[in-house]
Parts: sequence; structure tokens; C-alpha cells
Amino acid sequence: QVQLVESGGGLVQAGGSLRLSCVASGRTFSRYAMGWFRQAPGKEREFVACTDRSGAGTYYRDPVKGRFTISRDNSKNTVYLQMNSLKPEDTAVYYCAAGQLYSSRISDYDYWGQGTQVTVSS
Repeated sequence: QVQLVESGGGLVQAGGSLRLSCVASGRTFSRYAMGWFRQAPGKEREFVACTDRSGAGTYYRDPVKGRFTISRDNSKNTVYLQMNSLKPEDTAVYYCAAGQLYSSRISDYDYWGQGTQVTVSS
């Protein structure tokens, strides 16, 4: 079992930055690929970014490429999402997830955090 706890969300003006963190319980964090997903009101949950077990491999949803950076620190059981140049359309609840596969598919992730709200005002 892996428990995930996100933090770092909040209210920011367009063009601003936020860094989300997700801390995992247990000793097996480095065995999992990690992903960030988001869900806006009235919309389905969507992929944002993922990283492989080592952190060397990363993949992003096209609209966030060049603005968001995913990283992980296996010594701290933590994955991060640095979000720059935020836009109102980035407003959503952001979730981190852990899975066996380095994937953008929601179904490939087994463990999910409770989410953290990100609101970008125009």
C-alpha cells in the first residue's frame, strides 16, 4: 500500500507560479512511476505529467509543455510539479498518483492522493 498526500495548491494570478508536492508513505516509493493529473469542474480527470522510477524520464501533456516541470526525490519519497506561467485554464484539483507503469493513462495508476486545489485568476 502507498499513501499519497499532496500540498502546495492555492490561489495565484495568471502568469504566476506554484510548486505542488506529493509525499508518499512506505519504503517502496522508488519502485513506482509517478504522475500528476487534474480535474476541472464539470470535466473529466486528465493527465498532466509523469516521471519514471528514477526521474530521468518525463512526459507532459502538450498544453503544459515548457511551463510545468515534474521531478522526484526518491530519498524524500516526494514528487513535485513546478508550475510556471499559470493560466486560468490550469484551474483544477491536482492529484498525484503512483503506478507500476510509466504512463499517461489514468488506468495504469494504482494509488491516488486526495488532491489539492489550484485556482488561477485572470
